[in-house]
Amino acid sequence: MNERLLLGRSIETGSWVHKLDARSKLTGMLLYVAVILLSDSWLSMVLLAVFSITIMASTRIPLKYFIKAAKPLRYLMLFIFIVQLLSVKEGDVLWSAGSFSLHEGGLRLAAFSVIRMLFLITFTALLTFTTTPGKLNQGLEGILAPFKKLGLSPDRITLMISIALRFIPTILDESQIIMKAQASRGADLQELPLKEKARMLVSLLVPVISSAFRRAQDLVYSMEARGFRMDAPRSRYHRLRWGAADTVFVAMFIIMGVAVALL
Repeated sequence: MNERLLLGRSIETGSWVHKLDARSKLTGMLLYVAVILLSDSWLSMVLLAVFSITIMASTRIPLKYFIKAAKPLRYLMLFIFIVQLLSVKEGDVLWSAGSFSLHEGGLRLAAFSVIRMLFLITFTALLTFTTTPGKLNQGLEGILAPFKKLGLSPDRITLMISIALRFIPTILDESQIIMKAQASRGADLQELPLKEKARMLVSLLVPVISSAFRRAQDLVYSMEARGFRMDAPRSRYHRLRWGAADTVFVAMFIIMGVAVALL
């Protein structure tokens, strides 16, 4: 497996988290988001970090994979940190120069924002690492099934998400092939200055987008050739089964949420 392209890929290790029902993992993710939003102190952040690392370690997937999954968004996290640090004017003044000043509240909120984003990315990676796209699609469809009464089509939503997840590694692989082709012609992205890198990335967008549209068109043709019809009744080769371990898994997040709320 190409370790640089981890997003949207499952890593099978046979752990107990891999064997859980996809619906329990999706429910756990929703509860995890609520816990992240409730965490507003350093003690709750430390507790959440211990809880998150424990769950990640129980998957038997090396922690470096979770770090690599968050690495592509490091610049976005840095941008969020800087914006929060400069815009929030609460608490004691840490440093000032004329009209410019940094406050303790801004530093705290900036750190919390980055930590929350890091937790969210790593748990999303845990969800995709331990669940195949097919089971994830089936679990999401099961969760959205009650919304059929409101006129919402779970099949349509899960199909779009499933195709998007499958296209992520494909598009990343395609971009790697194009970058290697450009490097073989003397345009090595690693050796160019920052300004030239930006130009190269812009030139990379055109062939990547063109390839994505071509693959999407081929997918449409193949689905039509096989008689695919939206909202048609279908049987399932794999059936999702909710067990005691799924209940325990969801209960762990509920207990975690209560503990964070009481801090």
